[in-house]
Amino acid sequence: MLMPKRVKYRRVQRGRMKGKATRGNTVTYGEFGLSAQEPGWITSNQIEAARIAMTRYTKRGGQVWIKIFPDKPVTSKPAETRMGSGKGSPEYWVSVVKPGRVMFEIAGVSEDVAREALRLASHKLPIKTKIVAKGAETENGGE
Repeated sequence: MLMPKRVKYRRVQRGRMKGKATRGNTVTYGEFGLSAQEPGWITSNQIEAARIAMTRYTKRGGQVWIKIFPDKPVTSKPAETRMGSGKGSPEYWVSVVKPGRVMFEIAGVSEDVAREALRLASHKLPIKTKIVAKGAETENGGE
């Protein structure tokens, strides 16, 4: 699983997911990318599942880039615990994704293989996504 080696603070607040992605909203490395269409948290397990789905479908051909990193800890308190007594302990890590953010990129395979691999990866994610090609503007003000 992806997670930071070390962080400044063990616990962070939840925050808000306003607006569209201003950075990382274009396909930079590969030929095709998977762009987020709504805001959300993507866990490290979901990123790994999407990566495995893509690499399995391409039979380890081509190249895959993961352009998001889970650097936000999500805490939870144990089951059947009374209210109070502080914040829970970190349980898993998430990446905050805004609309327009290109999360995965793929290159080195044919277009139909790349589109199918990205489609399979999108089923592992909890948000709506769109497959974008390099050079094509993303819907949310990319390019």
